[in-house]
Amino acid sequence: MVKPEHGVANPRRSNGPRRIVWASALLLAACAQPLRQPMAGAGAEGHWNGRLALTIQSEPVQSMSAGFELSGKPSQGELQLFSPLGNTLALLSWSPTTASLKHDAQEQTSDSLDDLVIKATGAELPLRALFDWLSGRPAQVAGWQADLSQLADGRLQVHRTAPAPTVDLRIKLTP
Repeated sequence: MVKPEHGVANPRRSNGPRRIVWASALLLAACAQPLRQPMAGAGAEGHWNGRLALTIQSEPVQSMSAGFELSGKPSQGELQLFSPLGNTLALLSWSPTTASLKHDAQEQTSDSLDDLVIKATGAELPLRALFDWLSGRPAQVAGWQADLSQLADGRLQVHRTAPAPTVDLRIKLTP
């Protein structure tokens, strides 16, 4: 058996920390959400992006977490949901006369935006009221309570108490 001379590193030992750093970098890159260009219609009418977490207190409890971009106004806009890797999970678009949902390489249209929101998220969400809440304006929606107290820090919490099941929506805006 030949011993290494002083000053010569054991190749198996020197690659260990490098492999850990490389693996850590890959893991962080996989969890990072890519920067996106603002959607069409963004700007003066409103544009928000960040992460959302939705919990439905049903049996069994349902939850989802996604990146999002919301733009437009309550009467006409878009909501796009993204996976942690940046893939589009769902795209909701609406106008005064129609709404559409692109999800799993399929497109559905409906007269009811609320029906498509349920199909996209699994819960009835007051999407139109989100424009007011994210702008810092209170909006009254039956059964829903919005906590705007942390909006200056980019956080919004919304809770539905009625009808059952209860629903919690937490939003963290990207600065």
